[in-house]
Amino acid sequence: MSSARLNLAVIVGSVREGRFGPVVANWFVEQAKRHDEFTIDLIDLADVDLPLALPPTPPALQPDLPRPEGMTELTRRLDAADAVVIVTPDYNRSFPASLKAAIDWHYTQWKAKPIGFVGYSGLSGGLLAIEQLRQVFNELHAHTVRDYVAFPSYYLLFSPEGTLRDPQGPEDAARAMLDQLLWWGSVLHDARRDRPQIANR
Repeated sequence: MSSARLNLAVIVGSVREGRFGPVVANWFVEQAKRHDEFTIDLIDLADVDLPLALPPTPPALQPDLPRPEGMTELTRRLDAADAVVIVTPDYNRSFPASLKAAIDWHYTQWKAKPIGFVGYSGLSGGLLAIEQLRQVFNELHAHTVRDYVAFPSYYLLFSPEGTLRDPQGPEDAARAMLDQLLWWGSVLHDARRDRPQIANR
């Protein structure tokens, strides 16, 4: 396994006005810093030009396809990631269109990398979105780790300052997920380096 720090991209998936996603993402970034095994890159899709119209050739067939200029930095940061955490709400029992657009504009950037999830919503805590995202990322040859963090009725769990009223359970869940991301991220990082012909198929 690689001894270097892994690059962990934490993606805020919602771009809706008044969204709660940045609060949840900032909380998770603090957990990842405490874990102390990653270099962390917080990516907010609200800062990215994400056209809903997709390219005529799928990225799986043309990985280096021309992308909108406003997406160049996102693509670079996803390329650099060894592991990814998606922070997502449930929108109508699914995940945001902004997140689907970011996923579908890329392919090799997800391939052979571990993906973790932090969900938040009313009753489900984002689990409806997470389960659908597992199917999407499996199609992209990413590995979704088993453990996740969920915040049902998130508006009751966080204080106005953005801190958790009862942090123990979510902190334990975050630690377990980060442990899995570290293990899988290290193994897959080395596999992509040592057998690139497999990862690039």
